[in-house]
Amino acid sequence: MDAGEVTPMGRASKREQLAEAAFRQFHERGFNATAVGDITAAADVPKGSFYNHFPSKESSALEALRRYAATLRFELLSECDAPPLQRLRAHFEFLGQDTVEGGFVRGCLVGNFGAEVADHSEEIRQAVRSGFDTWATEIERVLLEAQEAGDLDRALDVKGTATFILSAWEGTLIVARADKSAAPVDAFFRTVFDVLLRPLPAGPDPI
Repeated sequence: MDAGEVTPMGRASKREQLAEAAFRQFHERGFNATAVGDITAAADVPKGSFYNHFPSKESSALEALRRYAATLRFELLSECDAPPLQRLRAHFEFLGQDTVEGGFVRGCLVGNFGAEVADHSEEIRQAVRSGFDTWATEIERVLLEAQEAGDLDRALDVKGTATFILSAWEGTLIVARADKSAAPVDAFFRTVFDVLLRPLPAGPDPI
């Protein structure tokens, strides 16, 4: 094999380096502030190699969204050894802790792209919409479980409530980043879990 020949494994490795670097750069800097050169520098690969693996910066952003979805710990919503509302709270507690420990500098990549790029890239807008739809569906499923378990009012519109909770969370992250404070996160938990999703009181003990 010639010294200059690139093996398939080498190509895959460089794509992985670029994809991971793009994810981190987009999350930390935003889409518009991240240039292809920033991604290749962070990946420690030649700038020209970027287009061997991604046809455009937008395509690497779509891959970044897929990687971000894997960090949201959706499995916390489906663990069957805890009540539904407890699982939902654990999911957002994980995200809130990540936000606080990250210094309030990154926010949600899906929301960031939605605010920054969706008006200018139909492909990214569709990916953002799909990401939010998937997330809201996961929340809705947990709320339905809570209703079936008798922990939540059956009159509650779970679809609309799931969308509201997700929208409230995205707004919480924006205010928390502006304030550099956990106060908006604390307010989210008080309002959503202590008021909106307050468990129904236990019924009378059977005679």
